[in-house]
Amino acid sequence: MSLSVHLRDLSLRYGETTALDGLSLELAGGKVYGLLGRNGSGKTSLLSVLAARRRASAGTVLVDGEDPFENTRIMRRTCFIRDEVDAYEQTSVRQALRFAARLRPHWDEDYAHHLVDTFKLPVKKKVSALSRGMKSALGITLGLACRAPLTIFDESYLGMDAPSRYAFYDELLSDYAENPRTIILSTHLIEEVNSLFEEIVILDNGRLVLHEEVDTLRARGVSVTGPAEVVDRFTAGLTVLGEQRLGNTKAVTVYERFDDARRRAARAAGLELGAVPVQDLFVHLTRQPEAQR
Repeated sequence: MSLSVHLRDLSLRYGETTALDGLSLELAGGKVYGLLGRNGSGKTSLLSVLAARRRASAGTVLVDGEDPFENTRIMRRTCFIRDEVDAYEQTSVRQALRFAARLRPHWDEDYAHHLVDTFKLPVKKKVSALSRGMKSALGITLGLACRAPLTIFDESYLGMDAPSRYAFYDELLSDYAENPRTIILSTHLIEEVNSLFEEIVILDNGRLVLHEEVDTLRARGVSVTGPAEVVDRFTAGLTVLGEQRLGNTKAVTVYERFDDARRRAARAAGLELGAVPVQDLFVHLTRQPEAQR
């Protein structure tokens, strides 16, 4: 019940603007993927192509081995939830749910009712009368209850308050465990949601920067703290992402995998090693050239 994604040399242009530039990527089915990128990096453009909202300008796009564009079989098995709920403004919440139930072959009515109760959705209200948070909750409910083999959330929960967002994360994980499918979640709230991800995809300027298992990415970032001269000697020749200094104490963030021997050497030198948040690694990996000078 999970769909795989295969992209080869994918490009998408809007007139003179190139949103995606020769992107190649493979996503196996049955995983939760985090899609990260700065504003304008091409995240929504990529997701729109996968959801058959846009036709690629060039390259190969395969979802479950088929081009998704104008492909009824793939489109019925793909659910794309944006930051604005896709429902007619004059319909009620109940009508929006009924409409989704007719369209989605894997719709779970009991689970939809559970989500309505969880997020306290006012089913009699028109969509136009909902607050931004309630519209986000409606989108989340539609996305989870449809149980589409390819489910995409594109910043779809930003209108929700923190307790509601965390309720969404809990629901996503528990339902995914019972009903595996391919889930792509685009977000700027990196530290808040990275524990959900099995793999992370980072885009920048329409190109692929990184595609790795999240644990592998975490292992690549290490903070080294200690006397400045010792830190400088120890990190010489390594990829330094950033540094801070307070008096004679220096903390350096490096993008390197430390094996056991290097960790023992750091401890022997009196240095302290620490983990680097995924968000910090993302910031460094997508930093603009002028900001690095």
